[in-house]
Amino acid sequence: MVQAPLRARRVLVLLLPDVHLQDMAGPVQVLDEASHLGGAYQLSYCGATGAVRSAQGLLLSDLLPLPAPRQGDLVLVPGTSSAKLDRLAVPGEWLRAAGDAGARIASVCTGAFALARAGLLDGRRCTTHWKVVGRLAAETPRARVVDDCLFVEDGGVITSAGVASGIDMALSLVEQDWGPLVAARVAREMVVYLRRNGQEEQRSVYLDHRTHLHPGVHRVQDWLVANPQKKPILSQLAQIAAMSPRHLARVFRRATGVTPKQFAAKVKVQVARDLLGDPQRTVEAIAASCGFDDARQLRRLWKQSFGVSIAAFRAARPVERSTP
Repeated sequence: MVQAPLRARRVLVLLLPDVHLQDMAGPVQVLDEASHLGGAYQLSYCGATGAVRSAQGLLLSDLLPLPAPRQGDLVLVPGTSSAKLDRLAVPGEWLRAAGDAGARIASVCTGAFALARAGLLDGRRCTTHWKVVGRLAAETPRARVVDDCLFVEDGGVITSAGVASGIDMALSLVEQDWGPLVAARVAREMVVYLRRNGQEEQRSVYLDHRTHLHPGVHRVQDWLVANPQKKPILSQLAQIAAMSPRHLARVFRRATGVTPKQFAAKVKVQVARDLLGDPQRTVEAIAASCGFDDARQLRRLWKQSFGVSIAAFRAARPVERSTP
């Protein structure tokens, strides 16, 4: 049976005058890499004019006119020169229309000022580069400007602190759209470490134990992450790694610090943690979908991993804010 092609998410990269090249290139490369590693994005570069000159002096031309935004789009607004924010020309009406249409809107660094001047940050938590956090707070008194996060998402509007944090933000968006395995593949391809936004827990089994360069071990880890519901057999994993079971056990432990069985258990617990965010799912159903023998085994491994019961975890989990 032929698998249907993925439906690409349209990405509208809004290029403003004096755009910073790294603010644009970092997130764009993340999304492009994702399109080759299990996701699908359609990148378009647009602007209020047909060409803009970057803050570094490079002319960016052949920009598309601003298209009619639609639900499901991602609008990406890279940062611009902070020295020229007073003269920043912002297509505010178009940005507001994108928000009204249901598009997600993400900014990098001083791109947050474009969102602010379009009124998109009012009532929302947001951030920007540390040098201009105070200015953003002064200009946007109705926003909750924070300075302790790499990026902040609030009601479909995402702002990031600048430069490298734009890559972190883009990886987070890839994880939301296509799952943690695709995000992990992109991070590894780009030789970056996927960091959370500074408030969420920093560690993730999808990326833990990945600071090695052994391709066979990476293939086994990818399979274990993609198949949490299965109970792996060492001989089967050895075929994936193209080595003997004894050699895989030795190489896997040396590369990752854990055994294949321990890594598989970590994956199952992490997937269970992700699923526990849905209050409609019972612990028994989650245990079955993650390949545990029963709910008792899940509860035991959960307590070992996190030191609290599943019931306590669910009770303490914050309620997600709805989109305004």
